[in-house]
Amino acid sequence: MSKNLMQQAAANLKKAVPLMLKHQIPTTPTNYALWYAYVGEQSPQLVEKLDSVIEQYQTCPPIKAEMLYREHISDPVEIDLIDMRQNLEAMATELSQSLKDTNHDASQFQTRVDTNFNRLNRIEEEGVSLEKVLGLVRELVKESDDIRQSTQFFTGQLDKAQSEIESLKSKLKQSENDVYHDALTGVLNRRAFDRDLDGILNQSPQGCCLILADIDHFKDFNDTYGHLLGDQVLKVVAKRLSESCRDGSQIYRYGGEEFAIIVPHSHQRKARHLADAMRRSMEKISLKDRRKNQRIDNVTASFGVTEWQKSDDAIKLIERADGLLYEAKRLGRNRVMPI
Repeated sequence: MSKNLMQQAAANLKKAVPLMLKHQIPTTPTNYALWYAYVGEQSPQLVEKLDSVIEQYQTCPPIKAEMLYREHISDPVEIDLIDMRQNLEAMATELSQSLKDTNHDASQFQTRVDTNFNRLNRIEEEGVSLEKVLGLVRELVKESDDIRQSTQFFTGQLDKAQSEIESLKSKLKQSENDVYHDALTGVLNRRAFDRDLDGILNQSPQGCCLILADIDHFKDFNDTYGHLLGDQVLKVVAKRLSESCRDGSQIYRYGGEEFAIIVPHSHQRKARHLADAMRRSMEKISLKDRRKNQRIDNVTASFGVTEWQKSDDAIKLIERADGLLYEAKRLGRNRVMPI
């Protein structure tokens, strides 16, 4: 590394570390890389997105950090997916061998072409029979056909490799997505929720609110209309809740028919207002059961809302929100607690 680059690296670290300390960012390799790139302003998009996250959360939750790192810094090859790497290595070996074979065939063909053209030149100078000329032409045709077959084979190998690479890229993207996203609804999953909530409570808990939402009488949808329509209800509810999120609020599928929404840097009254807006938007959901030709427009949910208190850890916060959710169910459902 040149002296200038070393000085620049040191300057970036001197900027990055105090910022990480200020925003309570854990000192992990991913976070170092993310904040190093941020202060170095290597990517305007990264700077804009991280600024937005910090404004909303007063920190950068673990899942947000990981997503930003993947999007703007990391190479997907870094992700340790052994079977995909082995497939890529095998493909590269096969292509390399095919290329060597084709190059060898092409070199031989070039030598033969040069030899035969020299012979053709001598024919013109020396004068030979038509039969000998035709023999040379036939030999050229045969050799050109051999190289054509060799290059066709290599082209086929390239096409096959390209197809396999596209498939692997698709699987890689899917596997990355599956780590923190719910396969059915597409929203973040319980694993992401646990990491984010722990991260926020450890880094910047002040004003953090939690909303737990549970679809009312969900078992009845499955029993009456079947699991396919039940899945459709989950998808529509997740979409409607996601559309209602604002000011940095993030939705997660907590489990079954239950969803969690983390509302950072807020307060309970404001979070309760958000939950009630979500409740009212769900009342407008309308689905059609095509098998029974019936319209379902009685989708509702109950909500429990709480705000972080100084003695809270993640378990206490969740338990309090869950207790309020249970109270909303007990009082008749389709309501937000506390009142």
